[in-house]
Amino acid sequence: MAHLFRDLSLGHSKRESTPPPPPLQTKPPPMPTNKLTPTDLQSPLGQLASQLTDSDLRLTAYDVFLAVCRTSASKPLSTSASSISDSPSQNSPGQNHNHSPSSPALQRSLTSAAASKMKKALGLKSPGSKKSPGSAPGSGQGKSKRPTTVGELMRIQMRVPESVDARVRRALLRIGGGLVGRRIESVVLPLELLQQLKQSDFSDQQEYDAWQKRNLRVLEAGLLLHPRVPLDKSNNASQRLRQIIHAALDRPIETGKNNESMQVLRSAVMSLASRSDGSLSDSCHWADGIPLNLRLYEMLLETCFDINDETSIVEEVDELMEQIKKTWLILGINQMLHNLCFAWVLFHRFVSTGQVEMDLLYAADGQLAEVAKDAKTTRDPEYSKILSSTLSSILGWAEKRLLAYHDTFDSGNVYTMQGIVSLGVSAAKVLVEDVSTEYRRKRKEVDVGRNRIDTYIRSSLRTAFAQRMEKADSSRRASKNQPNPLPVLAILAKDVGELAVHEKQVFSPILKGWHPLAAGVAVATLHSCYANEIKQFISGITELTPDAVQVLRAADKLEKDLVQIAVEDAVDSDDGGKAIIREMPPYEAETAIANLVKGWIKTRLDRLKEWVDRNLQQEVWNPQANQEGYALSAVETLRIIDETLDAFFQLPIPAHPALLPDVIVGLDKCLQYYVIKAKSGCASRNTYIPTMPALTRCEIGSKFQGVWKKKEKSQNTQKRNSQVATMNGDKSFGIPQLCVRINTLHHIRSEMDVLEKRIVTHLRNCESAHLEDFSNGLSKRFELTPAACVEGVQQLSEAVAYRIVFHDLSHVLWDGLYVGEPSSSRIDPLLQELEQNLLVISETVHDRVRTRIITDIMKASCDGFLLVLLAGGPSRAFSRQDSQIIEDDFKALKDLFWANGEGLPADLIDKFSATVRDVLPLFRTDTESLIERFKRVTLEAYGSSARSRLPLPPTSGQWNPTEPNTLLRVLCYRNDEAASRFLKKTYNLPKKL
Repeated sequence: MAHLFRDLSLGHSKRESTPPPPPLQTKPPPMPTNKLTPTDLQSPLGQLASQLTDSDLRLTAYDVFLAVCRTSASKPLSTSASSISDSPSQNSPGQNHNHSPSSPALQRSLTSAAASKMKKALGLKSPGSKKSPGSAPGSGQGKSKRPTTVGELMRIQMRVPESVDARVRRALLRIGGGLVGRRIESVVLPLELLQQLKQSDFSDQQEYDAWQKRNLRVLEAGLLLHPRVPLDKSNNASQRLRQIIHAALDRPIETGKNNESMQVLRSAVMSLASRSDGSLSDSCHWADGIPLNLRLYEMLLETCFDINDETSIVEEVDELMEQIKKTWLILGINQMLHNLCFAWVLFHRFVSTGQVEMDLLYAADGQLAEVAKDAKTTRDPEYSKILSSTLSSILGWAEKRLLAYHDTFDSGNVYTMQGIVSLGVSAAKVLVEDVSTEYRRKRKEVDVGRNRIDTYIRSSLRTAFAQRMEKADSSRRASKNQPNPLPVLAILAKDVGELAVHEKQVFSPILKGWHPLAAGVAVATLHSCYANEIKQFISGITELTPDAVQVLRAADKLEKDLVQIAVEDAVDSDDGGKAIIREMPPYEAETAIANLVKGWIKTRLDRLKEWVDRNLQQEVWNPQANQEGYALSAVETLRIIDETLDAFFQLPIPAHPALLPDVIVGLDKCLQYYVIKAKSGCASRNTYIPTMPALTRCEIGSKFQGVWKKKEKSQNTQKRNSQVATMNGDKSFGIPQLCVRINTLHHIRSEMDVLEKRIVTHLRNCESAHLEDFSNGLSKRFELTPAACVEGVQQLSEAVAYRIVFHDLSHVLWDGLYVGEPSSSRIDPLLQELEQNLLVISETVHDRVRTRIITDIMKASCDGFLLVLLAGGPSRAFSRQDSQIIEDDFKALKDLFWANGEGLPADLIDKFSATVRDVLPLFRTDTESLIERFKRVTLEAYGSSARSRLPLPPTSGQWNPTEPNTLLRVLCYRNDEAASRFLKKTYNLPKKL
């Protein structure tokens, strides 16, 4: 049989042997707890129901390690440390100093010449030139030596004093003597240690009592509290063992002897430990129940970390792990549990050491890949329970940081984010795909990584948004005493924009590895968060204020920035980012601004219209009101319009060009309303033209002619005066007032061009204007008002002209001209008064409309002259000899408007006197010719139906020498017997009305 111990060379290990402990130091130093048990990370491997401390578990784990690393040989065991150093300071009572060979496994030499296969597989680097186990600070008692065996390395790593190590080895030698043909897993180690060691093997009673209680509690935990094989309630052995242990904890039993107490204890222990778990092995089950076995195994795995460098794995981890795995038989560990426990230990070490050694995190993530493979191959409920607990703990820790990663990571530690995300996603995948019964039942395709990242992004951004909102509110309160402080939502929009940029630059590149639209999801979340605030704000706005505009503009800019980030992020996506964009319904900030501006415009326009109504009611149209001769109300209206335009372009909005048409249309309608009101009630040309009397024929040579003429004159005057009676009672409708109205409308028309040029100037100074805003003339032009002004001037000009001719001068035109004998009632009185009116007009109206009005007066005069000749009633009769008088009077009328070349242009006079000029030759024509011409044109107009009887042609008012009614009227006023007979015979016209 091979020697249990082999003397080995020091090899190439960097480790040094531990210095001798100080005298009487028999307990291991406590593990540091400040880092290894962070408050937010509890062990998922299960909590023990017994009162075993971590120190108890570590010492028990060391006992198991020593036991399994020996052979079945019966040769005595001895510590390798005692073979190296036999300093008296290391001795303790009852210690055996015989140098005996030890287990080849424990005595295996350590070497680090070749890189560790395990460290290479895990991606872990060597610790470098660090202090080896045992070379603690302050240990300067001579030159320290490196540990030369796995056993010595394990003792140092588990902080076990040499005295304790030696005592356990002695006990194991004695136990080994009775294991002829049997393996160590066939015994209950704590029971055998109690059987082999007695009080004299310990330095003092206190150490002995603590050792005994520890072993009893281990038995309690392994056989009663967490047994491998579930206990039957009727099992008497369990009741008996519980009583024995509780009694021994109160009053220690005597160990190291084969007395009655130990026999009773052994009987109860072996009865429970030897129960079969279904396997064919003869193993005793005392340390293989969950969670006791996992906690013991966790203690063994922790030894892989260098005690002097908590973030580094020891160089000899391959050899150490090979020996640790030998404990699997006793602890009931298999490869799957090992992978899971080791993943937890690596992760826990990363967390407990300040989360700075990324190699540990990546190693844990790599180990989780092995766990994921295992999870797919088993449905063991016990394993699944531990797997779920462990992964949930890892995922919970990761998500506590990732669900608010803006609070977790900054420029100093953002490099750890990728590893934490990877670890969390790995844990989540196993939980969802291999642990979740719902997932297995539905078997639906789920991208776990993408879903988790989506959740982290949305959660963290919502948290960050809430913090920014609180910060913005604080900033607003802090600046409330400053001039023009920014509104909260404007501050928030700026902060959110900066947050989005930071997200895109810092976090999105990391998260994009799991979610291709990480930045898009982030900005969509921010967009949604801000949308809740801005929509509530918009719903509460009732008027346009600087604060409201500032907030809406900030919101609009933020939205454009967020959408731009989303679009850029989705360039390579399958749908081009449409899904993300659909998550970002527009804020409608521009629409809200537009609606507010439209409300502002409506308010202004309503006020303007009210002002127009009020001032037009008070307007007297006084020609002396100002030098220009137009109404003060128009001046004031144009001033208000100018102020409205200035105020509009001073609004702090981005869309002046887009909303300008609304302003112009509104102002255009207001001005049109003014023009319509200004000309309303001023009558028109038809108001003043007298009604034409019925057709009659001349009574030739009647002595009563003058009487009838006088009576007819009185009747015509009454009829005419009734038509214009409404005009005479209101001084605002006199000729001077009508001229002021004309001047006013002309002034408004001319100001339209000035307003349009001013609008273009405003646009040029507008930051949001573009070239097309200037090229599109329709957007800045008044359309209704100019047309209304032109129409109004035309109506008023005709009203002035026909009022003067047919109303103001009716006594010399209608009632005087050619009444009785034409030679004694000629046109001179009419011309005199007409000239006076023309002088008044010339002095009152604007130069640009003077020609227009005088032209209309000339047209009205010509119409009046023809009306006297063709519809003057029975008081008028003309012979062929009177035609010269008529032509001379008409020439005088034209000369009045010619004014020796200073009046109207000759072509204009010819144009508007053409009708009179064409009709006058009829008065020179003989009666027979007139009758023949009348018959001919009537037949031409009415056809063959007129041959039997000539129809009476209707009055069209369009006088023409070829028009039947015009010819008929010349015959009616022909002072000639032949004409009178024709009219009597053809139409039976009376001689008087």
